[in-house]
Amino acid sequence: MAINRRALITALGATPLIGLLPRSAFAAYPDRAIHLIVPFAAGGNADIVGRLVGDLMGKNLKQTVVVENRGGAGGGVGAQAVAKADPDGYTLLVASNGPMTINPLMHTNLGYDPQKDFAPVALTSYVPHALILTNSIAAKNIQDFVAASKKTPMTIGTSGVGSATHMTLERLKAATGANITHVPYRGGGALMPDLMAGTISGAMTEFSTALQMHKGGKAHIVGVALTHRSKLAPDIPTFIDGGVKDFTAGSYIGIVAPAKTPPAVLAQLQKAIADGLKPGSPAVTRLEELGAEIATPEQMTAAGFTAFLKTDAANMKKAADLAGIKPQ
Repeated sequence: MAINRRALITALGATPLIGLLPRSAFAAYPDRAIHLIVPFAAGGNADIVGRLVGDLMGKNLKQTVVVENRGGAGGGVGAQAVAKADPDGYTLLVASNGPMTINPLMHTNLGYDPQKDFAPVALTSYVPHALILTNSIAAKNIQDFVAASKKTPMTIGTSGVGSATHMTLERLKAATGANITHVPYRGGGALMPDLMAGTISGAMTEFSTALQMHKGGKAHIVGVALTHRSKLAPDIPTFIDGGVKDFTAGSYIGIVAPAKTPPAVLAQLQKAIADGLKPGSPAVTRLEELGAEIATPEQMTAAGFTAFLKTDAANMKKAADLAGIKPQ
């Protein structure tokens, strides 16, 4: 007996088999809360930017975005959790230097592969690195600093061995020939009292941190790792101004999803971020007040962020080789 096609479809639609279909088969994304994992403790740059971006994503997607802090292992704990999450767009990572481009150079068993286990969504912003010196050193720019270091070796602090600022310091040392001894601290905040006291010659740190000290007269910045001078302090030269060709570096923040997340979902997430970070938006104003540079429109795409990560990974590998860092 011939079976009518319409009757068959109707019959199948009425059976319990419909309950076996995945939720995504009939639900529009997003239909429930999105979890945004910050792989560090609350209060840091990744947490502040992550919450700001989570808020604008929630507004543009018209859905709740829950920000969760899962610190540990230099961002590795939170990154691993997202790498192993379902690729459905409901678990995302606030991605930064540590878990994405530095941890692979420090550890042999990460539990995740930054290049294979994530789908980049968008770069949001980055805080450039800056070299700030104690006031007892008269150097006003990078040329003065390099010349002074060749007469008297400089001790420069960072937030730790293998940190993003340590990598930047190693690159600067190689690019300029400055006579620098690295002094690692346990976090950026721990070195500031020694900097102000003159116990160390200076520090490579985030521009947002250094600027407060610079404007307060507690120390002075001699170079910022940007292609252009910061709008917050146009009097401070860049390293490029000082003759260090193409020298840029910073602590970046972006959003990634688990690999194999559907392209349509990634596109929705990317648009929500890009729309929220348009010039003049409240989010952009707030980030700029914090000393951050906003990603370019191209960097705020999946392809652009992927290219950014590839370049940063290459720079970090060179810096690790210069510092003699090997995975353990």
